[in-house]
Amino acid sequence: MENEEESTIRTWSNDSYRYPRRSATRRYLISAIVGVVIVYLLFFVRLPFFIFMPGTAEEIKPMVTIPKGSDDEKGTLMLTTVRVADANMVNYLIGLVHPYEEIQPKTSVLRKGESEQEYSQRQEYVMLTSQASAIQAAYKQAKIPFHINHEGVMVLQTLPGLSGEKVLKPGDVLLKAGDKEVKVAQDLLDSLKGKKAGDTISITYSRKKVEQQATLTLGALPKQEGEQGEARAGIGVVPADMQAVKADQEDQQVSIKAGEIGGPSAGLMFSLEIYNQLVPDDITKGYRIAGTGTIESDGTVGPIGGIQHKIIAADREKADYFFAPKDVTYKDGAKIENYTAAVERANQIKTKMKIVEIGTMEDALKFLAALPPK
Repeated sequence: MENEEESTIRTWSNDSYRYPRRSATRRYLISAIVGVVIVYLLFFVRLPFFIFMPGTAEEIKPMVTIPKGSDDEKGTLMLTTVRVADANMVNYLIGLVHPYEEIQPKTSVLRKGESEQEYSQRQEYVMLTSQASAIQAAYKQAKIPFHINHEGVMVLQTLPGLSGEKVLKPGDVLLKAGDKEVKVAQDLLDSLKGKKAGDTISITYSRKKVEQQATLTLGALPKQEGEQGEARAGIGVVPADMQAVKADQEDQQVSIKAGEIGGPSAGLMFSLEIYNQLVPDDITKGYRIAGTGTIESDGTVGPIGGIQHKIIAADREKADYFFAPKDVTYKDGAKIENYTAAVERANQIKTKMKIVEIGTMEDALKFLAALPPK
Protein backbone atom coordinates (compact mmCIF):
# COMPACT_ATOMS: atom_id res chain seq x y z
CA MET A 1 0.00 0.00 0.00
CA GLU A 2 2.75 2.38 0.87
CA ASN A 3 4.56 1.73 -2.38
CA GLU A 4 1.35 2.03 -4.35
CA GLU A 5 0.61 5.39 -2.71
CA GLU A 6 4.08 6.66 -3.42
CA SER A 7 3.70 5.59 -7.04
CA THR A 8 0.40 7.42 -7.34
CA ILE A 9 1.86 10.59 -5.89
CA ARG A 10 4.88 10.36 -8.16
CA THR A 11 2.72 9.92 -11.24
CA TRP A 12 0.49 12.83 -10.32
CA SER A 13 3.55 14.96 -9.62
CA ASN A 14 5.11 14.15 -13.03
CA ASP A 15 1.85 14.97 -14.89
CA SER A 16 1.62 18.30 -13.10
CA TYR A 17 4.96 19.29 -14.57
CA ARG A 18 4.26 17.98 -18.05
CA TYR A 19 1.07 20.03 -18.51
CA PRO A 20 2.55 23.52 -18.09
CA ARG A 21 5.46 22.58 -20.36
CA ARG A 22 3.08 21.59 -23.15
CA SER A 23 1.09 24.80 -22.59
CA ALA A 24 4.24 26.97 -22.78
CA THR A 25 5.34 25.26 -26.01
CA ARG A 26 1.94 25.89 -27.54
CA ARG A 27 2.11 29.57 -26.56
CA TYR A 28 5.59 29.92 -28.06
CA LEU A 29 4.41 28.28 -31.28
CA ILE A 30 1.35 30.54 -31.55
CA SER A 31 3.51 33.62 -30.82
CA ALA A 32 5.99 32.58 -33.50
CA ILE A 33 3.23 32.06 -36.07
CA VAL A 34 1.66 35.42 -35.21
CA GLY A 35 5.10 37.05 -35.49
CA VAL A 36 5.71 35.53 -38.92
CA VAL A 37 2.27 36.66 -40.11
CA ILE A 38 2.88 40.22 -38.86
CA VAL A 39 6.30 40.38 -40.53
CA TYR A 40 4.79 39.04 -43.76
CA LEU A 41 1.98 41.62 -43.70
CA LEU A 42 4.37 44.48 -42.92
CA PHE A 43 7.17 43.71 -45.37
CA PHE A 44 6.03 41.27 -48.06
CA VAL A 45 2.45 42.22 -48.98
CA ARG A 46 2.68 44.66 -51.89
CA LEU A 47 0.33 47.64 -51.87
CA PRO A 48 -0.99 49.24 -55.10
CA PHE A 49 1.39 52.20 -54.79
CA PHE A 50 4.86 53.28 -55.89
CA ILE A 51 7.09 55.30 -53.57
CA PHE A 52 9.33 57.89 -55.26
CA MET A 53 12.42 59.18 -53.47
CA PRO A 54 15.85 60.70 -54.23
CA GLY A 55 18.00 58.40 -56.33
CA THR A 56 21.57 58.98 -57.49
CA ALA A 57 23.70 61.55 -59.27
CA GLU A 58 26.07 59.58 -61.50
CA GLU A 59 29.08 60.63 -63.54
CA ILE A 60 28.29 60.16 -67.23
CA LYS A 61 31.80 60.02 -68.67
CA PRO A 62 32.33 56.28 -67.93
CA MET A 63 29.04 55.53 -69.73
CA VAL A 64 30.01 57.25 -73.01
CA THR A 65 32.70 55.99 -75.39
CA ILE A 66 33.96 57.64 -78.58
CA PRO A 67 37.09 56.18 -80.23
CA LYS A 68 38.40 59.63 -81.16
CA GLY A 69 36.84 61.38 -78.15
CA SER A 70 38.63 63.82 -75.89
CA ASP A 71 39.52 62.62 -72.37
CA ASP A 72 40.27 66.10 -71.05
CA GLU A 73 37.49 66.63 -68.50
CA LYS A 74 38.51 68.49 -65.34
CA GLY A 75 34.98 68.67 -63.96
CA THR A 76 32.07 66.24 -63.96
CA LEU A 77 28.78 66.01 -65.85
CA MET A 78 26.18 64.00 -63.91
CA LEU A 79 22.78 62.56 -64.72
CA THR A 80 20.30 62.31 -61.86
CA THR A 81 17.77 59.60 -61.05
CA VAL A 82 14.67 58.98 -58.98
CA ARG A 83 14.45 55.80 -56.94
CA VAL A 84 11.12 53.99 -57.27
CA ALA A 85 10.09 51.32 -54.75
CA ASP A 86 7.10 49.03 -54.49
CA ALA A 87 5.10 49.96 -51.41
CA ASN A 88 4.71 47.63 -48.45
CA MET A 89 3.01 48.60 -45.22
CA VAL A 90 6.25 49.77 -43.56
CA ASN A 91 7.64 52.01 -46.30
CA TYR A 92 4.11 53.26 -47.09
CA LEU A 93 3.73 54.53 -43.51
CA ILE A 94 7.22 56.03 -43.64
CA GLY A 95 6.38 57.70 -46.95
CA LEU A 96 3.30 59.34 -45.43
CA VAL A 97 5.43 61.31 -42.98
CA HIS A 98 8.77 61.61 -44.82
CA PRO A 99 9.12 65.15 -46.27
CA TYR A 100 11.12 64.02 -49.32
CA GLU A 101 9.24 60.90 -50.35
CA GLU A 102 6.20 60.79 -52.61
CA ILE A 103 3.47 58.12 -52.83
CA GLN A 104 1.59 57.60 -56.09
CA PRO A 105 -1.02 55.00 -57.04
CA LYS A 106 0.32 52.54 -59.59
CA THR A 107 -2.68 53.32 -61.79
CA SER A 108 -1.37 56.87 -62.24
CA VAL A 109 1.99 55.57 -63.45
CA LEU A 110 1.11 52.50 -65.52
CA ARG A 111 -0.78 52.81 -68.78
CA LYS A 112 -4.14 51.09 -69.14
CA GLY A 113 -3.60 47.33 -69.31
CA GLU A 114 0.17 47.71 -68.81
CA SER A 115 1.98 45.32 -66.47
CA GLU A 116 4.96 46.36 -64.34
CA GLN A 117 7.23 44.32 -66.62
CA GLU A 118 5.88 46.19 -69.64
CA TYR A 119 6.36 49.50 -67.80
CA SER A 120 10.02 48.59 -67.16
CA GLN A 121 10.45 47.69 -70.81
CA ARG A 122 8.90 50.99 -71.87
CA GLN A 123 11.32 52.85 -69.59
CA GLU A 124 14.22 50.97 -71.18
CA TYR A 125 12.96 51.82 -74.67
CA VAL A 126 12.52 55.54 -73.97
CA MET A 127 16.04 55.59 -72.50
CA LEU A 128 17.35 54.15 -75.79
CA THR A 129 15.41 56.69 -77.87
CA SER A 130 16.60 59.46 -75.53
CA GLN A 131 20.20 58.38 -76.11
CA ALA A 132 19.64 58.39 -79.87
CA SER A 133 18.23 61.92 -79.69
CA ALA A 134 21.14 63.03 -77.47
CA ILE A 135 23.67 61.66 -79.97
CA GLN A 136 21.93 63.45 -82.85
CA ALA A 137 21.77 66.74 -80.92
CA ALA A 138 25.47 66.52 -80.02
CA TYR A 139 26.49 65.58 -83.56
CA LYS A 140 24.55 68.54 -84.96
CA GLN A 141 26.07 70.94 -82.43
CA ALA A 142 29.59 69.65 -83.14
CA LYS A 143 28.90 69.50 -86.90
CA ILE A 144 29.63 65.77 -87.16
CA PRO A 145 28.07 64.05 -90.24
CA PHE A 146 25.82 61.09 -89.37
CA HIS A 147 23.00 58.91 -90.66
CA ILE A 148 20.14 56.84 -89.17
CA ASN A 149 19.84 53.05 -89.40
CA HIS A 150 16.48 51.37 -88.76
CA GLU A 151 17.06 48.14 -86.83
CA GLY A 152 13.70 46.46 -86.31
CA VAL A 153 10.66 46.95 -84.12
CA MET A 154 10.59 46.34 -80.38
CA VAL A 155 7.58 44.84 -78.61
CA LEU A 156 6.62 47.22 -75.80
CA GLN A 157 3.37 45.55 -74.76
CA THR A 158 1.20 42.58 -75.68
CA LEU A 159 -2.59 42.76 -75.74
CA PRO A 160 -4.52 40.18 -73.67
CA GLY A 161 -6.37 37.43 -75.49
CA LEU A 162 -4.42 37.69 -78.76
CA SER A 163 -1.77 35.35 -80.12
CA GLY A 164 1.11 37.77 -79.56
CA GLU A 165 0.58 37.47 -75.80
CA LYS A 166 1.22 33.71 -75.91
CA VAL A 167 4.46 33.87 -77.90
CA LEU A 168 6.07 37.30 -77.63
CA LYS A 169 7.43 39.19 -74.63
CA PRO A 170 8.17 42.87 -74.02
CA GLY A 171 11.68 43.53 -75.31
CA ASP A 172 11.48 41.11 -78.25
CA VAL A 173 12.54 42.66 -81.56
CA LEU A 174 10.44 41.82 -84.63
CA LEU A 175 12.58 41.15 -87.71
CA LYS A 176 10.21 39.67 -90.31
CA ALA A 177 6.47 39.32 -90.84
CA GLY A 178 5.93 36.59 -93.40
CA ASP A 179 8.56 37.18 -96.07
CA LYS A 180 8.62 40.93 -95.45
CA GLU A 181 11.54 42.42 -93.51
CA VAL A 182 10.37 44.58 -90.60
CA LYS A 183 12.49 47.73 -90.28
CA VAL A 184 9.81 50.09 -88.95
CA ALA A 185 6.36 49.58 -87.40
CA GLN A 186 4.68 50.49 -90.70
CA ASP A 187 6.31 47.42 -92.28
CA LEU A 188 4.43 45.22 -89.81
CA LEU A 189 1.14 46.98 -90.56
CA ASP A 190 1.72 46.66 -94.31
CA SER A 191 2.31 42.91 -94.00
CA LEU A 192 -1.11 42.50 -92.33
CA LYS A 193 -3.12 44.48 -94.89
CA GLY A 194 -5.95 42.44 -96.41
CA LYS A 195 -5.74 39.74 -93.73
CA LYS A 196 -8.64 38.78 -91.47
CA ALA A 197 -9.05 37.33 -88.00
CA GLY A 198 -8.26 33.62 -88.18
CA ASP A 199 -5.53 34.00 -90.81
CA THR A 200 -1.98 33.11 -89.80
CA ILE A 201 1.39 34.79 -90.31
CA SER A 202 4.97 33.72 -89.67
CA ILE A 203 6.86 36.09 -87.34
CA THR A 204 10.66 36.11 -87.04
CA TYR A 205 11.89 37.82 -83.91
CA SER A 206 14.95 38.20 -81.71
CA ARG A 207 14.95 37.58 -77.95
CA LYS A 208 18.18 38.36 -76.11
CA LYS A 209 19.93 38.34 -79.51
CA VAL A 210 18.70 34.80 -80.31
CA GLU A 211 16.62 34.64 -83.50
CA GLN A 212 13.38 32.64 -83.29
CA GLN A 213 10.32 32.03 -85.45
CA ALA A 214 6.64 31.37 -84.69
CA THR A 215 3.36 31.16 -86.59
CA LEU A 216 0.70 33.39 -85.05
CA THR A 217 -3.05 33.41 -85.66
CA LEU A 218 -4.47 36.87 -86.23
CA GLY A 219 -7.24 38.16 -83.98
CA ALA A 220 -9.56 41.17 -84.00
CA LEU A 221 -7.78 44.16 -82.49
CA PRO A 222 -9.59 46.43 -79.99
CA LYS A 223 -11.01 49.45 -81.80
CA GLN A 224 -9.35 52.80 -81.21
CA GLU A 225 -11.46 55.76 -80.10
CA GLY A 226 -13.38 57.04 -83.11
CA GLU A 227 -12.43 54.08 -85.32
CA GLN A 228 -15.24 53.03 -87.67
CA GLY A 229 -15.95 49.86 -89.61
CA GLU A 230 -14.75 46.30 -89.10
CA ALA A 231 -12.05 45.70 -86.50
CA ARG A 232 -8.54 45.33 -87.91
CA ALA A 233 -6.75 41.99 -87.65
CA GLY A 234 -3.42 41.78 -85.86
CA ILE A 235 -1.12 39.79 -83.59
CA GLY A 236 -1.76 42.05 -80.60
CA VAL A 237 1.46 43.94 -79.87
CA VAL A 238 2.35 47.57 -79.20
CA PRO A 239 5.37 48.15 -81.49
CA ALA A 240 8.14 50.74 -81.29
CA ASP A 241 10.79 51.53 -83.90
CA MET A 242 14.44 50.79 -83.07
CA GLN A 243 16.95 53.27 -84.49
CA ALA A 244 20.72 53.54 -84.43
CA VAL A 245 22.56 56.81 -85.00
CA LYS A 246 25.74 56.19 -86.98
CA ALA A 247 28.57 58.67 -87.52
CA ASP A 248 29.85 58.75 -91.07
CA GLN A 249 33.35 58.27 -89.65
CA GLU A 250 33.78 55.24 -87.37
CA ASP A 251 36.22 56.95 -85.01
CA GLN A 252 33.46 59.46 -84.11
CA GLN A 253 30.88 56.78 -83.33
CA VAL A 254 29.22 57.18 -79.93
CA SER A 255 28.32 54.16 -77.78
CA ILE A 256 26.48 54.47 -74.48
CA LYS A 257 26.21 51.92 -71.67
CA ALA A 258 23.94 53.27 -68.95
CA GLY A 259 23.32 50.02 -67.08
CA GLU A 260 19.88 49.71 -65.51
CA ILE A 261 18.96 53.38 -65.71
CA GLY A 262 15.66 53.89 -67.56
CA GLY A 263 13.49 56.73 -68.77
CA PRO A 264 14.11 59.72 -71.06
CA SER A 265 15.24 62.32 -68.53
CA ALA A 266 19.03 61.95 -68.96
CA GLY A 267 18.88 63.19 -72.56
CA LEU A 268 20.23 66.70 -71.93
CA MET A 269 23.15 65.53 -69.82
CA PHE A 270 24.08 62.77 -72.28
CA SER A 271 24.14 65.32 -75.12
CA LEU A 272 26.49 67.57 -73.14
CA GLU A 273 28.87 64.71 -72.29
CA ILE A 274 28.92 63.50 -75.91
CA TYR A 275 29.57 67.03 -77.15
CA ASN A 276 32.34 67.47 -74.58
CA GLN A 277 34.11 64.39 -75.90
CA LEU A 278 33.70 65.48 -79.52
CA VAL A 279 35.23 68.95 -79.15
CA PRO A 280 38.78 69.83 -78.03
CA ASP A 281 37.86 72.23 -75.20
CA ASP A 282 36.51 71.02 -71.84
CA ILE A 283 33.10 72.59 -71.29
CA THR A 284 33.02 71.64 -67.58
CA LYS A 285 35.95 73.94 -66.63
CA GLY A 286 36.40 71.99 -63.39
CA TYR A 287 32.82 72.29 -62.11
CA ARG A 288 30.51 69.51 -60.93
CA ILE A 289 27.40 69.90 -63.08
CA ALA A 290 24.26 67.83 -62.59
CA GLY A 291 20.96 68.12 -64.38
CA THR A 292 17.97 66.54 -66.05
CA GLY A 293 15.66 66.99 -69.02
CA THR A 294 14.55 65.18 -72.13
CA ILE A 295 16.10 66.22 -75.41
CA GLU A 296 14.94 66.29 -79.01
CA SER A 297 17.29 65.73 -81.92
CA ASP A 298 17.24 69.50 -82.59
CA GLY A 299 18.47 70.23 -79.05
CA THR A 300 15.14 71.26 -77.49
CA VAL A 301 15.00 70.34 -73.79
CA GLY A 302 11.71 69.05 -72.38
CA PRO A 303 10.26 68.63 -68.87
CA ILE A 304 10.49 65.52 -66.74
CA GLY A 305 9.01 64.11 -63.54
CA GLY A 306 10.49 63.90 -60.06
CA ILE A 307 12.85 66.86 -60.29
CA GLN A 308 12.44 67.60 -56.57
CA HIS A 309 14.04 64.22 -55.80
CA LYS A 310 16.86 64.79 -58.27
CA ILE A 311 17.80 68.06 -56.58
CA ILE A 312 18.51 66.15 -53.36
CA ALA A 313 20.53 63.51 -55.24
CA ALA A 314 22.65 66.21 -56.91
CA ASP A 315 23.19 68.07 -53.63
CA ARG A 316 24.43 64.85 -51.99
CA GLU A 317 27.11 64.62 -54.70
CA LYS A 318 28.13 68.25 -54.11
CA ALA A 319 27.14 69.56 -57.52
CA ASP A 320 27.98 73.22 -58.18
CA TYR A 321 25.19 73.70 -60.73
CA PHE A 322 21.97 71.93 -61.63
CA PHE A 323 20.41 72.27 -65.09
CA ALA A 324 16.59 72.24 -64.81
CA PRO A 325 14.16 72.34 -67.77
CA LYS A 326 12.28 75.60 -68.04
CA ASP A 327 8.65 75.80 -66.94
CA VAL A 328 6.21 74.90 -69.71
CA THR A 329 2.60 76.01 -70.28
CA TYR A 330 0.70 74.04 -72.93
CA LYS A 331 -2.10 75.26 -75.20
CA ASP A 332 -4.75 73.61 -73.01
CA GLY A 333 -3.47 75.55 -70.00
CA ALA A 334 -1.68 72.62 -68.36
CA LYS A 335 1.63 73.50 -66.72
CA ILE A 336 4.79 71.58 -65.86
CA GLU A 337 6.97 73.69 -63.58
CA ASN A 338 10.33 71.90 -63.45
CA TYR A 339 12.46 74.99 -62.80
CA THR A 340 10.10 76.38 -60.17
CA ALA A 341 9.92 73.01 -58.36
CA ALA A 342 13.72 72.69 -58.49
CA VAL A 343 14.27 76.12 -56.96
CA GLU A 344 11.66 75.42 -54.26
CA ARG A 345 13.31 72.15 -53.22
CA ALA A 346 16.79 73.72 -53.38
CA ASN A 347 15.61 76.42 -50.95
CA GLN A 348 14.04 73.79 -48.66
CA ILE A 349 17.28 71.84 -48.29
CA LYS A 350 19.39 75.05 -48.19
CA THR A 351 21.82 73.85 -50.82
CA LYS A 352 24.66 76.01 -52.17
CA MET A 353 24.09 74.46 -55.60
CA LYS A 354 22.83 76.97 -58.19
CA ILE A 355 19.75 76.08 -60.26
CA VAL A 356 19.99 77.05 -63.94
CA GLU A 357 16.91 77.21 -66.20
CA ILE A 358 17.54 75.48 -69.54
CA GLY A 359 15.35 75.46 -72.67
CA THR A 360 17.81 74.07 -75.22
CA MET A 361 21.17 72.35 -75.36
CA GLU A 362 22.55 75.63 -76.69
CA ASP A 363 21.34 77.42 -73.52
CA ALA A 364 23.44 75.01 -71.45
CA LEU A 365 26.51 75.44 -73.64
CA LYS A 366 26.25 79.25 -73.52
CA PHE A 367 25.99 79.17 -69.72
CA LEU A 368 29.05 76.91 -69.45
CA ALA A 369 31.01 79.03 -71.93
CA ALA A 370 30.45 82.11 -69.74
CA LEU A 371 31.79 80.44 -66.59
CA PRO A 372 35.32 81.28 -65.50
CA PRO A 373 37.61 78.23 -65.03
CA LYS A 374 37.34 76.87 -61.48
